[in-house]
Amino acid sequence: MSRYSFEAVIFDLDGVITKTALVHARAWKSVFDEYLRLREKRNNEPFREFTHEVDYLTYVDGKPRYDGVRSFLESRGIHIPFGDPSDTPDKETICGIGNKKNVAFLQLIKKQGVDVYPTTIQFIKELKEAGIPSGVISSSKNGRHILQSAGIENLFQTRVDGEVSAQLKLRGKPEGDVFVVAAYNLGAHPGKAVVVEDAISGVQAGRNGGFG
Repeated sequence: MSRYSFEAVIFDLDGVITKTALVHARAWKSVFDEYLRLREKRNNEPFREFTHEVDYLTYVDGKPRYDGVRSFLESRGIHIPFGDPSDTPDKETICGIGNKKNVAFLQLIKKQGVDVYPTTIQFIKELKEAGIPSGVISSSKNGRHILQSAGIENLFQTRVDGEVSAQLKLRGKPEGDVFVVAAYNLGAHPGKAVVVEDAISGVQAGRNGGFG
């Protein structure tokens, strides 16, 4: 691609820039399997473990935390109250389970740190040298923390993560809101910006946002 065929590049964070997608998956599995075991014991429901290939990639990957909880539980025919974002991790609500996953994720990050994909970082630096701005998006409210932990926050001209999405009331993936806002923050029209994603919901979001 020539420099003039696109105006900006927007990268997803987990699984594209940082090797945190698998950390998210581990945290989700730990929390969901524990909850499913609880329902097996309490409600006499058959236990079917949370799997990466089917459950994580289909119902959770790339989505805002509470949307992921609801999507997976509904796939199992489980309906619980939404609750409130302030719910503690022991609450049997969408928010409580989502908050428990966040605690598990942060514990894993604290223990093992944040690794990056060197080829992606090199590509971002090459874009910067060519005068092409880069943005980073994430459904996670831990986006800034992850970038700072990896020492790469200053590589990007804009960040639209879960915190920003909550402030601006943006819809999560598969809607294209986060990508559209990132593009305009970079001074680019979505049709002239490139999206780099690894999640099904992220690819759908790029398409829904009108990206090429």
